[in-house]
Amino acid sequence: MATTTIQLDKSLVDSLKEVKEYSRQTYSELIRDMILVFKNVKKRNQYDEFLHKIQQGKMKELWDNGADEGWENA
Repeated sequence: MATTTIQLDKSLVDSLKEVKEYSRQTYSELIRDMILVFKNVKKRNQYDEFLHKIQQGKMKELWDNGADEGWENA
């Protein structure tokens, strides 16, 4: 496996040290795990946005019906 060197702010390195799951966990392992979590969260958010867009039409239909307008002034 090829490796590279990246420059990180010292505060970021300190934050990475704080979130290690175990003391010998490498930064490479930690960052890989963080990327997997991020991808899953992003995928879930896209799914939630998709559901929201699908539901918008039906909710508009339910909210904009004339039968309920009388209740606004009750």
